Amino acid sequence: MTNQPMRRSGKKLRRDMVIAACCGVFAASMVGAAYAAVPLYNWFCRTTGFAGTTQVSQQAPGQVLGRTIAVRFDSNVAPGLPWKFEPEQNEIKLRIGEVATVRYKVVNEAARTISAQASYNVTPPQVGAYFDKINCFCFTEQRLKAGETRELAVVFYVDPEIAKDRDQDDLNSITLSYTFYRQRDSAQPVAEAPDTNKSKL
Repeated sequence: MTNQPMRRSGKKLRRDMVIAACCGVFAASMVGAAYAAVPLYNWFCRTTGFAGTTQVSQQAPGQVLGRTIAVRFDSNVAPGLPWKFEPEQNEIKLRIGEVATVRYKVVNEAARTISAQASYNVTPPQVGAYFDKINCFCFTEQRLKAGETRELAVVFYVDPEIAKDRDQDDLNSITLSYTFYRQRDSAQPVAEAPDTNKSKL
């Protein structure tokens, strides 16, 4: 009679430990999923062109088609960022597969150094799968001193594979849009120059 309650309490203890272990594994999985969500989402967007995310290319395509497309350029700055940001030209026309270089000018109108980074997308969103950038300023943080002006370039082409997509037969224009967002200024210690006027003790 006395062994039965002890067996029951032992089984209950083991069950509670199993439940606690399962809860711990679940919590750890949720934390891991949260950290992995952003890179996985970025990978998905880059692979599929989802939400107008453009592609990254290392070189020009092997062919240039006769069909032309107008590419418009949109520039924005987020609230709280005292920068002036605009393309040197609002629109160009290029052949599919032709590599183009377009420059933007950005000016820090504040009286202090500010860091910002640009996000980007294209419209219509489904065209992101065919819009390839060879070089882009959006991948690096821009740190401008007070009053500094900088020229930024983007090198891109429209992938000839778009001609095989029957849904894009009527496409005649694409808009490439950038928005600069302010970055948190990191503390950068400055080393003091040695004082050569001081006499050695």
